[in-house]
Amino acid sequence: MYKPVITIVLTTYNRAHLIGKTLDSILAQTYKSWECIIIDDNSIDNTRAIVNAYTEKESRIEYILKEKQINKGLPASRNIGIRKAKGRYLVFFDDDDIVHPQLLALCVESFKKGGIDFVHYKKQSFEGEFNVVFSQYNSLENLIILKGTHYEKVILGKLPLASCTVVWKTKIFQGNFFNEVLMYAEEWECYSRVLIENELVGSFLNIPLYFNRKHIKSNTGEFWSNDALRKESYINAHVLLMNILVENNKLNKKLKKFFVNKACSLKSRKIIAPLLANSLKYNILFFIYPIKRYLYKIIK
Repeated sequence: MYKPVITIVLTTYNRAHLIGKTLDSILAQTYKSWECIIIDDNSIDNTRAIVNAYTEKESRIEYILKEKQINKGLPASRNIGIRKAKGRYLVFFDDDDIVHPQLLALCVESFKKGGIDFVHYKKQSFEGEFNVVFSQYNSLENLIILKGTHYEKVILGKLPLASCTVVWKTKIFQGNFFNEVLMYAEEWECYSRVLIENELVGSFLNIPLYFNRKHIKSNTGEFWSNDALRKESYINAHVLLMNILVENNKLNKKLKKFFVNKACSLKSRKIIAPLLANSLKYNILFFIYPIKRYLYKIIK
């Protein structure tokens, strides 16, 4: 039975026109000991036919059509991939992006440094046709060991762990899954939760290895277009993380300020419900925030 070193979980929905280029970039990897598990969220285009052309030629690629009774969305699809993963390491890719041919090789080499639980790397956005000329990297001279409190940096956006810019040790996700209620910011909630509940050592490859396609039909594009479902999920992700921080006694002053500002800007009291329940101070802050913001705009 084939035992890959790294598992790629690739979720897809109606991307027949793009997924082939993503798979081509996976097949072009210089590191060969991988498996790619594709979870199709019941596409209604010809995604299955496109993928079948690859699975017929490449045994390392597996196609799974999600059962219709399972929750729709990225979190449920990724959870299927987590449960089926055979690799020692795990990475999540999207179906409309391109990966550098050395991504897997450099990440696997990084783990050999010892004691590292995850490897983070840079991403670079593009629109339209992909025409980037890949740089070649001969060593890990760009590798940086991450120090400090990882979960705080991820929550505050100082350590931008996007869904597809981290390779993890697979064992970290044994019992840790994506929250299937969330339809946006699910990776931010999941990765932050994992880092809150586990003392992990991370590293950072300060080079672009993942190239994400920007378009209005992406989850992020829909969020910035004020899609109600994405916005509500964004709020709920904050609620979930606030509660986890309280439960683990890790809600420090910086994080309190961050969540209060988010609650005010998103006009959602439930984000900081634990703070509002026991503090007149935070109730006053939440009440006067719109006034302060209005006065600031006038002064500016």
